[in-house]
Amino acid sequence: MVERFEIALNTPAGRLTTAIDVPTGFIPITAIVPLTRRLGEEAAELEIHQAREAGLTISCQMGCAACCRMLVPLSAPEAFALREYVEQLPTDRRTHLLNRLSDTKDRLKREGLWDRLNDVAEASKPVPDEELDPINRTYYALRIPCPYLENEMCSIYEARPAACRELLVTSPAELCQDLVQNPVTPLPVSMRIGSILGLVWGTITSSPPRLIPLPMALEWAERHEEESRRTWPGSSLLDQVLDNMWRFLSQAFQRK
Repeated sequence: MVERFEIALNTPAGRLTTAIDVPTGFIPITAIVPLTRRLGEEAAELEIHQAREAGLTISCQMGCAACCRMLVPLSAPEAFALREYVEQLPTDRRTHLLNRLSDTKDRLKREGLWDRLNDVAEASKPVPDEELDPINRTYYALRIPCPYLENEMCSIYEARPAACRELLVTSPAELCQDLVQNPVTPLPVSMRIGSILGLVWGTITSSPPRLIPLPMALEWAERHEEESRRTWPGSSLLDQVLDNMWRFLSQAFQRK
């Protein structure tokens, strides 16, 4: 059974009103991931509409994968959800993805990055930006295509991380060929869904919010499989999500 909740959120780009159905019983954290992403995408649609009203154009188009060479962070709930998604794929497609991930792991090991990324994923406290920045830059300099990229298109589009969904730019597309050197103009994001899910996970498990690099997300989720089986009341998880969303929105209004 599910319970319907009417949601109203004031965002810098306008008022978001929607309804979502949440299971009434105890559910794993992965059950709340699609609902949370949906709220984030509806907020993003308001930002897109506002940008177009201002005469701006969203440069991101199907087949443009310039940003798919960046190091993408996932929250723990997203890593668990991605593992569930990959496990239900047809065997041949799943095997192909796992082989791609293995190749990426081998490359990162040769470059001396794999252990550094693992340290980030398993950190016992939030990793400061001054430590993350050189890792991100080193990874981006390698221009390693995302292991889930096929013919310059995302092969897990419906399950892609929130960080991928949120990166939209209004600057010319050609500037995205070098996201470090070029002054790209990203669309404002008032609610970072990956961060929100990470904070929810940290609260309900009394653990630090985690940043899990996408290339090792499946391995991390497998190592922490027992944690993914825990359940909580669906309404309690939604309350946690909304509480963190309001916190992010409050900060977004303060920045304006």
